[in-house]
Amino acid sequence: MAEKLFSEFPPISTQQWEEVINKDLKGADYEKRLVWKTMEGVSVRPYYRAEDLKKLNHPGTSPGQFPFVRGTKGDNNWLVRQGYCAWESFTKANEQAVDGLMKGVDSVSFCIDGKRGITPEKMSILLKGIDLSVTEVNFEGCSCASAEIIESFLKVASDNGANRESLRASFDFDPLRYLTTTGAYCCSDFKTTLKSCMTLVKDYPGIRVIGVEAYMFNDAGSTIVQELGFAMGAGSEYMNLLTEMGYSANEAASRIKFTFAVSSSYFMEIAKFRSARMLWANIVKEYGANDESAQKINIHAVTSQWNMTVYDPYVNLLRGTTEAMSAALAGVDSLEVLPFDYTFREPATFSNRIARNTQIILKEESYFDKVNDPAAGSYYIETLTSSVSEEAWKLFKNIEERGGYINALKDSYVQGEIKAASAKRDNNIATRREILLGTNQYPNFNEVADKDVAYDVVTRGAKWEKSDTPVVEPIEKYRGAQAFEALRFATETSGKTPKAFMLTFGNLAFCRARAQFSCNFFAVAGFDVIDNNRFATLEEGVKAAQEAGADIIVACSSDEEYATAVPQIKNLCSGNTILVVAGEPACKDDLIAAGVTNFISVKSNVLETLKKYQTLLGIK
Repeated sequence: MAEKLFSEFPPISTQQWEEVINKDLKGADYEKRLVWKTMEGVSVRPYYRAEDLKKLNHPGTSPGQFPFVRGTKGDNNWLVRQGYCAWESFTKANEQAVDGLMKGVDSVSFCIDGKRGITPEKMSILLKGIDLSVTEVNFEGCSCASAEIIESFLKVASDNGANRESLRASFDFDPLRYLTTTGAYCCSDFKTTLKSCMTLVKDYPGIRVIGVEAYMFNDAGSTIVQELGFAMGAGSEYMNLLTEMGYSANEAASRIKFTFAVSSSYFMEIAKFRSARMLWANIVKEYGANDESAQKINIHAVTSQWNMTVYDPYVNLLRGTTEAMSAALAGVDSLEVLPFDYTFREPATFSNRIARNTQIILKEESYFDKVNDPAAGSYYIETLTSSVSEEAWKLFKNIEERGGYINALKDSYVQGEIKAASAKRDNNIATRREILLGTNQYPNFNEVADKDVAYDVVTRGAKWEKSDTPVVEPIEKYRGAQAFEALRFATETSGKTPKAFMLTFGNLAFCRARAQFSCNFFAVAGFDVIDNNRFATLEEGVKAAQEAGADIIVACSSDEEYATAVPQIKNLCSGNTILVVAGEPACKDDLIAAGVTNFISVKSNVLETLKKYQTLLGIK
């Protein structure tokens, strides 16, 4: 039956597909119309076929086989991690962690002040009621820490009878991150601290003391390829440092843990994690790591802070879910979904529960943990994996050619690459080529930010501390939404509520479409938008706008009607009213000559255009 079915559908060659596509394009440029150019410089074609796999080198292995593209484990299970802040209260952080462990968490993370250290007495408070034989414990904030934290942890673990072989923990001692984000070294001799940390855990195979915190690049607006390439560079720097201290490549690699962000580019993120396993396996092998377990990268993933928004924060739930799906399908070792309110307040019980349950649903209801590397064999994702690997490898080689990661920082190579990428991303957001739902597109018209909560978050942004005596230029932390959030917050705190009135007339389809576009446009800045179905006459529309107290009148109709109608509207408007035309009509030059100078369209830089109208309305 199957043979008969397929015999009715003869194979179609790529050439035949291309001939039909070019015919349908009717002379339009194939590359411009159908090939997607990603931020990473990767060209994504409209379709891929089995023959594309023949051009790639990495397919063909099984999960657990070098170079581990398809995973480092025999299954796709990952640890559900949740983080708890211990800066103010160890007791509170412990209570939250124990509660999370009872509700599906199997990996806890404590955010601590690494500079202060932790005594065994305080550590026992933090770990009270946590079964260290089955729970992975992680400590964040140790970038500039002393070995005292590890000593205290091991003391408490020993007192509780934890088995050295089964103990699983990580400490994100990452002096390179500290250097990258603050501009200075965390201490005068971080190499001594690094050696002390390694010595303390020599009899504990499940403890990793070095954290390559690659998510810092994402926090600064990097591309996926940059995050991956620079992470490999930082990891290689640690391999150099440790092997120069006399540690074997196997021992050095087994103490390193990578933490990546997961952004919203769904398939690219899957490709990134698959690429990371392949690249790291080859790097440590070149250092002489012949132990298969040492060649396997340990990856923790955390949903992106850069993507999160203060306005319409429940959209963060959607972002976190799709990001978690990418990481889970890609086969990470552990995953943390940040609560939707993470950026602007201490997450509460509800937001922590939803973040936790996102992963539990992926496991228990969607069975993401039951299939190893479901992306394997996908013509598209396998090609993306190869492309991401190649581009990241180029960055890694550039770092190595400069003498390693530290020298690349001193040359401002890393910072320059990220600045260029973040500037491009910012422009894409400003022009809505990249959508942040609820912020630069489709805002909640009625939302008003909590001023006490939003002031620092929106106007000042999330920043890393900076050194007073930097030796390198640090990268800058921010969120993609910050500029638009500051724009809207300025309106809300100005004491004014500008009104944008949609003067709809003429062709019904055009006037309604442009009115909806314009409502979204001005609502992004927190303006009060007044929509209308369609006015019978221009006089009726202008009169209604004036009665409504409109500061801005937006002419919404077809291009053909603008030539005569817009000058009439201008003459009917009072001198203080701002007249805006929705669209880029062919008669634009004639309208400008008639004194109409304001136009909005899909080509507009939304951010700069709205700033201009705020200035005209006296909003700073």
